[in-house]
Parts: sequence; C-alpha cells; structure tokens
Amino acid sequence: MITTSFVPMRAHIKQQPKTFERFKAVWTPTVVILDSHGVEQHRIEGFLPVDDFLAELELGLGKLAFEHRNWGEAERHFRTVSREHPGSGVAAEACYWEGVSGYKATDRAEPLVETARVLSEKYPESPWTKKASVWKG
Repeated sequence: MITTSFVPMRAHIKQQPKTFERFKAVWTPTVVILDSHGVEQHRIEGFLPVDDFLAELELGLGKLAFEHRNWGEAERHFRTVSREHPGSGVAAEACYWEGVSGYKATDRAEPLVETARVLSEKYPESPWTKKASVWKG
C-alpha cells in the first residue's frame, strides 16, 4: 500500500529543520498525508504497531478521497479500516466516516442509521458513537 498510494519522504530534524517547521512536526515519527496540492489531510504522530499504522494510513486515504468528494472511494477506504483493522485506535472513527460517506453518496439516511447501530454494538464507549447517536432510527 505504501509504495502504490504514497510518496514516502524522510527528513532528519537536525539536518532538515526547515522541513520540520514546514510540516509543523513536533514529535517523531510524524507522517503527514498531503493531497496533490500539498494540503494536509491526515497526520500520524508517534510510533504505532503495524496494524494501527496501516489503519491510520488507510484512514488518511479515506479522508483524502472524502475531501475531494469521491464518496465511493472514501467509503471503501473507511470500510477497509473498520473491517480489516477493527481493533485499531481509529476503527470507530473510520466506521463513523464510512456512514457519512454512504450518506453523501446516496442522500439517504440508512447508512447513518446502520452506522449508529454498528458503533453502539462494537464501540459503545467511543466518542464517535456519541457523535452518531443522533442518527439512531
């Protein structure tokens, strides 16, 4: 996924301080996902285990697609996070945005209602569940 979806760049804080300033990196490692115009869409700070890191990268791709109003692609990326990385720290957030993407794509409330149900079952203590509580049917 990394080599097909991202252009990795490495900067050393002591050797390239201007790069760190440009991206407002305050801790290492910092991963910044930018769109083709250089606008930040997602940020990952600090070390993560592999599963969580992959989930964060996929969430970043979802946010990028969402920002560009590509609802189907966004929904697919968010679904990948919630299905393939359900124990990750961003799974509930991905589930939430999956529902929002489904709503945006169809202009129908069903994806939101289903998302509220899934979040209540899988992530009852998540702040994303609280945010989706207004969608319950």
